[in-house]
Amino acid sequence: MPLSNIQIPITGMSCANCAANIERNLKKTPGVKEANVNFASERASIAFDPQDVRVEDLLRKIEETGYGVPKAKVEFTVTGMTCANCAMTIERTLRKKVPGVVAASVNFASERASVEYLPGLTDIEQMIQAVEKAGYGAIRPLEGDEEGAEDLELAARRAEIRNQTRKFAVGLAFTTPLFALSMGRDFGLLGTWSHAPWVNWLFFILATPVQFYTGLDYYRGGWKSLKNKSANMDVLVAMGSSVAYFYSLALLLLPLLGKHVYFETSAVIITLIKLGKMLESRTKGRTGGAIRKLMDLRPKTATILQNGTEKEIPLARVKVGDELIVRPGESIPVDGEILEGESSVDESMLTGEPLPVDKKPGDTVTGGTLNGEGRLRMRATRVGKDTALANIIRLVQEAQGSKAPIQALADRVAAVFVPSVIGAAFLTFLLWWVIGGEFVHAMIRLVAVLVIACPCALGLATPTAIMAGTGKGAERGILFKNSEALETATRLDTIVLDKTGTITQGKPSVADLVVLGNSIRDEEELLKIGASAERGSEHPLGRAVVEEAMNRRLSLLEPKDFKAFRGSGVKALIDGKEVLIGKPGWFKEMGLDIDPAMESIRRLQGQGKTVMLISLEETPVGLIALSDNPKPESADAVEDLHRLGLTTVMLTGDNEQTAKTIASRVRVDEVVAEVRPEDKAAKIKDLQGRGKRVGMVGDGLNDAPALAQADVGFAIGTGTDVAIESGDVILASGSLKGIPKAIHLSRATMRTIRQNLFWAFFYNIILIPVAAGALYPLAFLPRFLRELHPILAALAMAVSSITVVSNSLRLYRGR
Repeated sequence: MPLSNIQIPITGMSCANCAANIERNLKKTPGVKEANVNFASERASIAFDPQDVRVEDLLRKIEETGYGVPKAKVEFTVTGMTCANCAMTIERTLRKKVPGVVAASVNFASERASVEYLPGLTDIEQMIQAVEKAGYGAIRPLEGDEEGAEDLELAARRAEIRNQTRKFAVGLAFTTPLFALSMGRDFGLLGTWSHAPWVNWLFFILATPVQFYTGLDYYRGGWKSLKNKSANMDVLVAMGSSVAYFYSLALLLLPLLGKHVYFETSAVIITLIKLGKMLESRTKGRTGGAIRKLMDLRPKTATILQNGTEKEIPLARVKVGDELIVRPGESIPVDGEILEGESSVDESMLTGEPLPVDKKPGDTVTGGTLNGEGRLRMRATRVGKDTALANIIRLVQEAQGSKAPIQALADRVAAVFVPSVIGAAFLTFLLWWVIGGEFVHAMIRLVAVLVIACPCALGLATPTAIMAGTGKGAERGILFKNSEALETATRLDTIVLDKTGTITQGKPSVADLVVLGNSIRDEEELLKIGASAERGSEHPLGRAVVEEAMNRRLSLLEPKDFKAFRGSGVKALIDGKEVLIGKPGWFKEMGLDIDPAMESIRRLQGQGKTVMLISLEETPVGLIALSDNPKPESADAVEDLHRLGLTTVMLTGDNEQTAKTIASRVRVDEVVAEVRPEDKAAKIKDLQGRGKRVGMVGDGLNDAPALAQADVGFAIGTGTDVAIESGDVILASGSLKGIPKAIHLSRATMRTIRQNLFWAFFYNIILIPVAAGALYPLAFLPRFLRELHPILAALAMAVSSITVVSNSLRLYRGR
């Protein structure tokens, strides 16, 4: 096997030693024959044996060594696939035939290829060329013109359905008289003229357009598949119908071989299967309807305000900073900030929340949401692919294009299924010819086995359910970032909830001020000292203290030597004196005497308030108590989780007494309090070590490691970008009620997948032996079961695929 060479760009190197380090680790990888890393050009040149190591293994080794590899991702539409084996063939082609492709995932149901690649080594053109060389079609996405690409994609899908419909119509037109004449002759309804030789020639004339026009796709698809050293359903259909057609043609040309022709069998098989594929294409398109709905939310144009004049322009021409006008009833074109006007905005398609949200100057609005009764003037802050709606569409597409672990079983079976069926069909033929001694009966069984064994239902079982499940989630404001999260969520038994911003509203406010001793005059002086120290803090508690001081119109002082102690408090010089403000426990750790304040601290914590102690020159001078009430829906959400059989845990850095008070109000099962931000992930790991399957819910920067550590991370969509990036599921509405909805939806989706796989396997396991004649010895059974005709086999095959897709669509009807 010749060696392959690849150039991989690398980021993060700071000196020649970095290059040597990467080289050393690459050379240790089995299969790598030579590795040279150029620090100046920041590229690695690697010679490797593709039999022993894959490109993705090389990238993983570089990243494990501590450096980065810039990768890009592209999605495009693939046409011409007829079953799951086609999708696997294209994946294999992209990975093996296009240097620079890191990973490729082709979704047969959505007809989309998602490719991760190294920019500079390959591009979309090379990928499309490889796909076309493998015998399929591909539609190039237009750069910077998503609308155009979407229109092209939609047009291609509609053209495909029109093509399928036209071919079915031709098949139906020729097959109907052929079938009627053939059955009429077999049942003796047409008289002696129907047995004349010219009638068989009439059958031939009627069957030939069906075989080579309606059935042309199966010959083409089968040939492509065999050329790529694999076998798909087209091979089975082409073989099955050809056996009946060419056997009949042989009888026509050589009448001494026999008289009964089977042209109607081949024609009906092709027409029925074409009907199934046509209905399947139409039904399959509905599983991806969520994406289309989201895309349709974007208006085609926007009204821009320039020099006091309103002008309508295409949406693609809107730039960040443009001032836009949104009239009552119009969709908001891009993300932005309201400059003028008040209105209520319907955000239900993005968040799943049915009630409109009141908006006023200073509030943010999201592109795709629907303006109510007011006229708004807004400034564009995010446009194009950076808008929230574009990100949601991207996340849903990625989730729909990803493969759930359960898909692996179907893929493995599908890969060996068709060759096994061909072997079984010929074995059936030989056995019945040898045992029964009748060539024709043996041939009919061979055709029946080939036709009934289509793996379409098997290939559609998982992706259609994933598409429907993630699509339904998107409608409810629940965004699964990949299908693995959808599957894993069904196995969760524990949900860990962050307190601030997750269970509570995340908007703490000052509730009590307590002056200790005589060092300061009154509450206002205490607040002024505390707020001055917190002016440099970004913590929500610190901001609440500053906000309260501003509301009271206090003149704050400038803090000097400010220092924040993560998870504990802050220190600053105020008017030349050292001020500490933070958790009471932090003062204890520093050895300060806080005993005189403990009674007040316990009393306030018992009321569910968060207490901050303030010291001046190491002398405690007062307390600031802040309250952060639970969100209205938190208690109901926790109750819903309990109904689903899940244990709930509150994880917070707050003190135990305050945490327990909040937990009792929302009825959380367990409280883990006084946890430092850096220790949250360790607590999740600890629960996992006790055999728990943990889902973590959070919104803050400090929740990101815990979200990543959890089996499934649920990020509150209104939280920080880092938390959203770390989560596996995003709750766009920011409501905790999304957690039980997400788990319920994941369970429904996996239940649908299991039903689909059961029926797909059951269908093949039961009906292949029936087609092979296993029931023939059971004389009490109806004849059509003992001798399953290929026409019935074709009907069963079409019905099975439509059944699986329809079962997946039931997810859309769920609540």
